Amino acid sequence: MHFEQFYLGCLAHASYLLVSEGEAVVVDPQRDVEIYLDAAAAQGASIRYIFETHLHADFVSGHKELALRTGANIHIGSRANASFHHVGVEDGFELHVGQMRIRVLETPGHTPESICLIVTDQEKSSSPWAVLTGDTLFVGDVGRPDLSSMHTPFELAGLLYDSLHEKIFTLPDDVLVYPAHGAGSLCGRNMRAERWSTIGAERLRNYAVQISTRERFIRELTQNLPTCPDYFREDAELNRHGASALSELAKLTPISAEELASELAIGANVLDVRPCDRFAEGHVPRSVNIALSGQFASWAAMVLGLSSWPVIIADTSEQLSEARVRLARVGIDQVRGYLLGGVEAWTRARLPLARMPQIAVQTLSEWQKRAEVSIVDVRRETEWQSGHISHALWLPLDKLASTPLPVSRDRLVAVHCQSGYRSMIACGLLRRAGFQNVVNVIGGFDAWRAAGLPLVTAEDVAA
Repeated sequence: MHFEQFYLGCLAHASYLLVSEGEAVVVDPQRDVEIYLDAAAAQGASIRYIFETHLHADFVSGHKELALRTGANIHIGSRANASFHHVGVEDGFELHVGQMRIRVLETPGHTPESICLIVTDQEKSSSPWAVLTGDTLFVGDVGRPDLSSMHTPFELAGLLYDSLHEKIFTLPDDVLVYPAHGAGSLCGRNMRAERWSTIGAERLRNYAVQISTRERFIRELTQNLPTCPDYFREDAELNRHGASALSELAKLTPISAEELASELAIGANVLDVRPCDRFAEGHVPRSVNIALSGQFASWAAMVLGLSSWPVIIADTSEQLSEARVRLARVGIDQVRGYLLGGVEAWTRARLPLARMPQIAVQTLSEWQKRAEVSIVDVRRETEWQSGHISHALWLPLDKLASTPLPVSRDRLVAVHCQSGYRSMIACGLLRRAGFQNVVNVIGGFDAWRAAGLPLVTAEDVAA
């Protein structure tokens, strides 16, 4: 048996290819499916089967396009109410592919239709070799239980406890665990960086698995959940019906600098995908910088929305192509176009450039002592609780666009995150909201801590 994991770092998403005797199975495919076709061809195999462990909410799956291109059958939990042609599977369903056996476990909890796949490589043993856990069990965590409109988080958390203890953790300790997500995904809270584990390791190290009672598990899993992004429900519905092929997306329309200036006057969304420093040096006014170097697509979906019709600004055609695909991976299919000639064309048209001042943490510390600045921390709650700058305002980036900043628009505002990526996004959003005196803190909280500057620790808060 051939087994391959594909890890898409920008979405912290793992998908899988399994091959035996010329037949291949793909599990939880990303939207751009060429990688699976190429990998199967390299193994001399044809893709015959596709499994979806659940209706993914944080990305758009490529299951429909992959099925159309290969003739493969799509298998998904029968409770998904999927509208595309599929095989609805339930507990105990088995698929034999060459010398490989795949058995379905229904494991509701993260979502009602969630399934896990027990894989047995019969060439080596009659015992299970691995379990593909989707978003039910992660390395160090379990799936969040608040993504269903039909069940309360309390109901799903109880189902998740039962799925873990009555099904998954009845498997032997040496069975490998391969989840659909890794650290950085919003589908869980405390994932470790490793991309696979074992049942035994998770039994010992996974905080959620070690919670002793069902009641306590439900309580802990439903407290302090990270905000569920609005686009999650949209993506889940899109996956329920199956997304169109990437090849069907309209080509990007070139937009002149003069046209863009006119569209900005009536509220166009402009997305600058260049590196943060390039954006800081000079950018189109009212544009928002989400650099391709980070979790670009997730942040674009969260802060702009799937129906934002952005105009993309990039330095190269390669950046444009990458941005297009990555936006489509989360469901931003409708893109207004791109600035022809980029920022250089904007300056040639003698249109004004905006700049984003950046300061070192030492400068921020001096300003703070003189009470000359409001500090805004846009990190997530767990980051804030682990330590923060005294008197900073905590306003997570995913809530920034919908939550009024409680300071005057004339006030000097310094924005920081952990390292500088998210804070530049936030600076653009604040500028667009009318805060003109905004600066980005270089290196963020990591730089503040490394400089030995004073901070409020978790122990201080507890005391």
